Amino acid sequence: MDVMDEHDEQFDAMGSRIRVMIGPPADPSLDSAEEAGRRARKFIHEFDRSLSRFRPDSELTAFNEDPRREVPASELLRKAVKAGLWAAESTGGLVDPTLLDEIESAGYVESRAGLSGVPVEESLNVAPARKLAHARASQDWRGFTVDDDRGTISRPPGLRFDTGGTGKGLAADLVAESLKGYSRFLVSCGGDMRIGGRDAADDPYDVLVEHPVSGRKPHSFRLGSGGVATSGINVRAWRRPDGTTAHHLLDPSTGQPCWSGLIGVTALGETALHAETLAKAALLSGPEGAREVLSRHGGLMVHESREVEVIGRVSIRFRIPHPTAPTRRAAA
Repeated sequence: MDVMDEHDEQFDAMGSRIRVMIGPPADPSLDSAEEAGRRARKFIHEFDRSLSRFRPDSELTAFNEDPRREVPASELLRKAVKAGLWAAESTGGLVDPTLLDEIESAGYVESRAGLSGVPVEESLNVAPARKLAHARASQDWRGFTVDDDRGTISRPPGLRFDTGGTGKGLAADLVAESLKGYSRFLVSCGGDMRIGGRDAADDPYDVLVEHPVSGRKPHSFRLGSGGVATSGINVRAWRRPDGTTAHHLLDPSTGQPCWSGLIGVTALGETALHAETLAKAALLSGPEGAREVLSRHGGLMVHESREVEVIGRVSIRFRIPHPTAPTRRAAA
């Protein structure tokens, strides 16, 4: 498929850059790719308004402030909480959605959209001793229960929930569900991607992976379906008053930023939510643990030495893209 045949919708939301690429409808009864793109934009903005912890008027904020044990919740909030609980369950609590108090204590109180992070070299120079992350012994996330029949979410009063990265993966997957009848599509929410479409297996996308230190994109996954996500300490990093650097990837057992020996991980998965969960769990697990986490679906990790290590049998190309490369390539 020629890239000119695709509608390319790009905008800012969820504190990130959003990109939705849609080929022509495979079913003539479907709306045009342009109309599908407009619907995707509207949905993601609604998702952001409802589930952002940075919005005082969002449903998520109201839920977190509600003193009741059982709280009425929209279908969207229930889906978001179930996505976070799935990520926690599938990683044994390593990806923990109940660390909102800790992430705010670390300094991440307001959105960092548009703010530059701390250079990786500077962060590593002042980072504490490297240590692998572990699940929190209390496993507080198990206190959440979602009841779709009653339309409620229950949890111990005062225990707050953070949609975090799982929210971006979920948003990409929900948009993707609406695009299955199109020839090909790519949905990227802040780098959490879902790819699919009836013709995508025969005409896949090249997904470029950015090196967290150099900023170059010499690595490319060729994907016709599924999800891909990148997690790293090069974004959403900030300096604290004591001169140390913090970032958003916390060790649940300590509530502090994790310095595992890795600076970035890109994971492939069955969905964007799956890939996002694997990428975060792999980075928190350090090099040895990451190899195990990524072994089934594949991916790559970037060590503190800047070395890139590819894991699993994946279709990957190593190259420096030409400045005039087709825009159908998307950056993870």
